This record gives sequence, structure tokens and C-alpha cells, in this order.
Amino acid sequence: MNRRRFTFAAGAALLAPGRVHPDAPDPARVALRASGCALLMRHAATEPGIGDPPGYRLDTCSSQRNLSPAGREQARRAGAWLKQKDFVFDAVFSSRWCRCVDTAALMFPGQAVEVLEALNSFFEDGSARERQTAALRSWFGTLDGSRRVALVTHQVNILALTGDDLAMGGAVVVQPDRHGGVRSVGRIDPGG
Repeated sequence: MNRRRFTFAAGAALLAPGRVHPDAPDPARVALRASGCALLMRHAATEPGIGDPPGYRLDTCSSQRNLSPAGREQARRAGAWLKQKDFVFDAVFSSRWCRCVDTAALMFPGQAVEVLEALNSFFEDGSARERQTAALRSWFGTLDGSRRVALVTHQVNILALTGDDLAMGGAVVVQPDRHGGVRSVGRIDPGG
């Protein structure tokens, strides 16, 4: 390959869609260090199953599908990674479901975890999707731009709000937009 072709091929490879230079800063990580952004995370890995067992109760963790031992470790690792990277959060919010509260508590030991009803799952009641998603958008609109917050919720909530379909333990950095909505800045792997 002659020098001219090589130069063109190398330049085209760097400019190809979906490719990021290895030394380029990750937009999600950069945004997460800024004020007014939030880490929106799906709870860590659970025991096998979909949804919750019949007759589960929100006030009784043993009746719900909960974190597996691997999920508990996943949450601890995610918290350690965030701490190592110096990501600091002023407040931590969670769905009422024990798998979410436990994920948040394991990630941020010693920090208060506040239940935010708009983060509750609507997996079993799809009719609540629009109402709850609107409530969460509205909540983001009231967020003080100087605060950094972490939120732990469910796959259905994240998908409805951002369009991101995350695996258990996955996260996306979000930012309120100027039109009463929320925009996804990018995904982040809080575990490495």
C-alpha cells in the first residue's frame, strides 16, 4: 500500500461512524462529572425469574425477586468503581422494590437512600407507563442543576424514559433538557 492510500485509510478509519479515538474522553463520564446530570441505573443481577412472584408485597422483601449473591457483589463493585473514579453523588434515589434499594445501599454505603415513587416498576401494570414516565420527567425538571444524583430503578422505567435497554447493573447518564424532557448522554459501565 502506498503512503497516500495508507494515510487516507487511516484517516477514514478514525472518522468512521461509531468509532471513537481511544484517547478521546467518554462523553458520559465527562457529563457525569458536571452538575445537573444523573446516573440512572438498573438494579444489579437478581435471582432467576421475570417480574416478581405471585402475591409479592412491597413491604416484604422475602416475597419479591431479590438480588442474587452475584448481584450483591456486582453492586459493591459498581460502588467501588464509582468511588475510585471520584464520582460523587449528592443524593441517591431508588424504587421501592428491595432489589433496587439493596443495589443503591450496597453501592453507596453510609449514604441515605431515598425512595422516589416515580422510579417504581410498572412491569405488571403497563397502564401506569405514561403517567410514571411523565412524573419522572417532571421530577428531573425540578432537579437543582448543581446537584449530582444517582437513581436505581427497573428496565421498563429506563426504556420508557430514555429508550436505553440496559442489562441488570447497567447504567446511563441522563440530563434534563430545556424542553421538559430528559436526554441520554451515554451509557456507562459502573464496574469497569
